[in-house]
Amino acid sequence: MEVKIDTVRIGGSHPLVIIAGPCVLEDMDLAYHTAEKLKDICSLAGLPFIFKSSFDKANRTSFNAFRGPGMDKGLTMLADIKSKLGIPVLSDIHSVDEILPASEVLDVLQIPAFLCRQTDLIIAASETGKPVNIKKGQFLAPWDVKNIIEKFISTGNQSLCITERGTSFGYNNLVVDFRGIPIMRSFGFPVLFDITHSLQLPGGQGSASGGQREFAGPLARAAAAVGVNGLFMEVHPEPEKALCDGPNMIRLEDVHKMLNTVKTIDELLYKTSGGLH
Repeated sequence: MEVKIDTVRIGGSHPLVIIAGPCVLEDMDLAYHTAEKLKDICSLAGLPFIFKSSFDKANRTSFNAFRGPGMDKGLTMLADIKSKLGIPVLSDIHSVDEILPASEVLDVLQIPAFLCRQTDLIIAASETGKPVNIKKGQFLAPWDVKNIIEKFISTGNQSLCITERGTSFGYNNLVVDFRGIPIMRSFGFPVLFDITHSLQLPGGQGSASGGQREFAGPLARAAAAVGVNGLFMEVHPEPEKALCDGPNMIRLEDVHKMLNTVKTIDELLYKTSGGLH
């Protein structure tokens, strides 16, 4: 299965797609700067790019945590970035009433992991006809995504990606079982790997989540070797100052080296598997 997003193709024999950007829209200058740099980095690496940043982070550890600018302002920011840089954009949706306005701006709608079993949300997103990325819940086994897929394609929309983002066994940690990627790919839809959320330590700082960005490189290489169709990563120029998920976000200046490495692995896998990732 191949998913078309503007000029980007995910799945089949197409190269790794990179979905990247700050966890949340903090301000326009930072978002635009990061998107512009990521576009250049991906272009140099020869990898297609989709910009991601959330207009609202509804699932936060603390009531006082920064959530973002909200839907109206956030969509305006994303529309501006999309127009000026000529790149596809992706953001999270959390409720059925967000879907229509979001679909008028976003090239890809994303359903967060904790909402991946919400039937009404899945069906409504699918009915837009837009490409949708659904994060596999931290509480699901890889084969459980078959039920998500069946809900989504019931409307006739086939433009679906599934994203692995680690599995929680509690105790403020996530574990990635890389067997899950080929299992999920066996259902016929592109599978992405969320590097940064797999490194999150949920609630690990008490009133905020921690993270282990030092393992981003090894996990990215492992995912590329297993055969993902794309990598999802949250990126920030200064993760220590980020207003959301700083401990697990990748530093902007480190992205270029990582992409060159994973591209080499992806190309080698493609050549040694007879033209199939």
